[in-house]
Amino acid sequence: MAKSKNKEENIQNVDSGIIGQYKTWFLDYASYVILERAVPSLQDGLKPVQRRILHAMKEMDDGRYNKVANIIGQSMQYHPHGDASIGEAMVNMGQKDLLIDTQGNWGDIRTGDEAAAARYIEARLSKFALEVAFNAKTTEWQLSYDGRKNEPVNLPMKFPLLLAQGAEGIAVGLATKILPHNFCELCDASVKYLRGKKFELYPDFQTRGMIDVTNYNEGKRGGKVRIRTHIEEVDKKTLIVRDVPYGVTTTQLIDSIIKANDQGKIKIKKVTDNTAAEVEIEIDLAQGISPDITIDALYAFTDCEVAISPNACVINKEKPEFLSVRDLLKFSVDSTKDLLQRELEIRLSELQDKWHYTSLERIFFEEKIYKELEKKHETWEKVLDAIAKAFEPFKKQLKRSIAREDILKLTEKPVRRIYKLDIEELNNQIKSLEAEIKQVKHDLNNLVDFAVAYYENLLTKYGKGRERKTEIKLFEAIQAKQVAIANTKLYVNREDGFIGTGLRKDEFVTDCSDLDDIIAFTKSGKMKIVKVADKSFIGKDIIHVAVFRKNDERTTYNMIYADGKSGISYGKRFNVTGVTRDKEYDLTKGEEKSKVHYFSVNPNGEAEVVKIILTPGSSARNKEFDFYFESLEIKGRSSQGNQVTKYPIRTVKYKEAGKATLSGRHLWFDNTFGRLNTEQKGEDLGSFAPDDKILVIYSDGNYEITDQELTQRFEADKILLIEKFDPAKIITAVYLDNEKLQYNIKRFKIETTTLNTKFFFIKDGEGNRLEAITTDEEPVLIIQKGRGAQVRKSKIKVSKLTEIMGWKAVGVKLDGYTKTLVMEWEQKKNSNKQTELFD
Repeated sequence: MAKSKNKEENIQNVDSGIIGQYKTWFLDYASYVILERAVPSLQDGLKPVQRRILHAMKEMDDGRYNKVANIIGQSMQYHPHGDASIGEAMVNMGQKDLLIDTQGNWGDIRTGDEAAAARYIEARLSKFALEVAFNAKTTEWQLSYDGRKNEPVNLPMKFPLLLAQGAEGIAVGLATKILPHNFCELCDASVKYLRGKKFELYPDFQTRGMIDVTNYNEGKRGGKVRIRTHIEEVDKKTLIVRDVPYGVTTTQLIDSIIKANDQGKIKIKKVTDNTAAEVEIEIDLAQGISPDITIDALYAFTDCEVAISPNACVINKEKPEFLSVRDLLKFSVDSTKDLLQRELEIRLSELQDKWHYTSLERIFFEEKIYKELEKKHETWEKVLDAIAKAFEPFKKQLKRSIAREDILKLTEKPVRRIYKLDIEELNNQIKSLEAEIKQVKHDLNNLVDFAVAYYENLLTKYGKGRERKTEIKLFEAIQAKQVAIANTKLYVNREDGFIGTGLRKDEFVTDCSDLDDIIAFTKSGKMKIVKVADKSFIGKDIIHVAVFRKNDERTTYNMIYADGKSGISYGKRFNVTGVTRDKEYDLTKGEEKSKVHYFSVNPNGEAEVVKIILTPGSSARNKEFDFYFESLEIKGRSSQGNQVTKYPIRTVKYKEAGKATLSGRHLWFDNTFGRLNTEQKGEDLGSFAPDDKILVIYSDGNYEITDQELTQRFEADKILLIEKFDPAKIITAVYLDNEKLQYNIKRFKIETTTLNTKFFFIKDGEGNRLEAITTDEEPVLIIQKGRGAQVRKSKIKVSKLTEIMGWKAVGVKLDGYTKTLVMEWEQKKNSNKQTELFD
């Protein structure tokens, strides 16, 4: 028994020891991955492998390219991991085109193409890297992992490299994602910070595209950016993608488009990758598919739009720390200023040492102190003492005491220094050193100005070609339901009360998408909204099924129902703008045996006339009469309605259509997103009847007539005029004939009726552009010539200058007016939108 007990105790001790070791090992491993592999340092913005690669390249640097395989081998003296990790990190840095000057096939971040093998490609440090990342005199050193060599603890980085390159890494229980920023903007922000001014920083990507930084939150945890490609509408059947979002390759983008097409969310015929020097993905649309809706759907359902959540985590003093991009820039600028100060102080010390020794040398030869070497002294020490004594009268000319090493160094100088020309040269050197010392002291006393000049110099030397590539833009919120292609068919079994996409043997209702909601009404006066599904139960005797549009205030339901308890029939008109999904709503008074006699759906609030026929046994004097729905107000769906008759109804028949009781739909144009809307955003376009059209005139000399479809996309920055289209209105246009450097003016009426097609109405020619446009009946053009005190204004009553002509006519020349003008239309009461342009 004693042996068994001892054995159990030994096993427990071993188990606890193993558990303890695992805890220690895990913490050690986690700390190592965080500190030595995945997360960059705040001091220089580099991960250890990146720092070691740069250090190895500096050791090898002779101005020529080196094989990457050789650089990897050199780096392995410092980095205790395999060549694969070093090679991958180096290619990643090389593709960012900042610190490493590359030669050969280094791959393409846009297409995902990999770099060639390390033995085929070459690299060297860029001039920028040599200027900002290295200075042995200000570098702190430590022993490499095997103790054979010294490596830098951090490189003396004098630039916000972490923000310029970005960083991404996953450690144990910790991750970092810092997005890259624009080189020129970083330099400008650094200068602003040094000057005490406010600055803003937003990401910028080599892959171009567009970015919405509304929720960037300075790159801190919890922020988010949305990134989109530019999608160009070539024609009504073809779209072209011109770039890719950050972190997405052309292959991934095409795969996501094909997947969305297979899922029925978009409809396309073909996707072709024409990418070469620039990204070009051609998308051929299916017949009858709107390019505007397809563009929105591409953003909603494919990688044409991606969201990225930044997470700026860095290592500071051996600990992970979460900061904002503003904090990162401030730290970098402060660190750079300190490094510049240290470099100036080191340089000042070197200059003072050189000045001291050069002054000693001048006195040594000019005052013939060197002759002490010719005298017979007993020992060498007495010679040195004699020389030191000879310097006594000249100590006031020096700035510090003379050391024994100074005298020893002088005795090693060649005697030819006694020539007069050599002494003059020494005097010139001293003057030059004094001027340089003065400048260094001035820079130290004005360190902020010196640091500002440093960043401005970086911007001048290296900023060309590094301008912002990613367009900062607000993105409209795309409702997936509104742009999803109808990819399935909806059926109904009215008698049994089922609707769904799987009831293929029953009555077809409409095409719909998987994201749609379906609204349904039953004979008993019940209403329910459900998600599109294979089969859903609504209730027996379904009388109407349709796709539900939330917040639709125009679709009006007209209904007559009989109350199950009193037998009284009521009429009501109502909208359904929003409800709880899968909840059953009773549109009657809620009594059992209530039933609907008549039900209609009216997209613009139409109020028809119906004939009501009572039962033959009714005691009513008139057993047939007309009922006018226009006599009812549109109320909420829960309203009881107005009494139609207290007698039992046999049937209700449709008699004649009524007029729409709703006023025309009011539309606005949002200049920010280039969208029509009904939410009062942007420019008020007025009230529109169902058949009204919209006129859009662009600065490139095209006009277009469109319908009221809210999913349309417009290039807002190119629109000079947008308003309700009136074919009777006269359009007055002034445009530049760039070839003749003159302005032409024309008046015309629009004769075309084709919708959604652009028509070019000014003279064709490179550089020709529309300058001013109006639909006023009697427009007056104000033209300003000259500048400053020489400004002269003149007015032209256009109707007296030119007749109304065809829309293709060239127009009449504006005599005496050259290319440089300021134009505006004279403002009038109740005038249409005016155009004011400055050349």
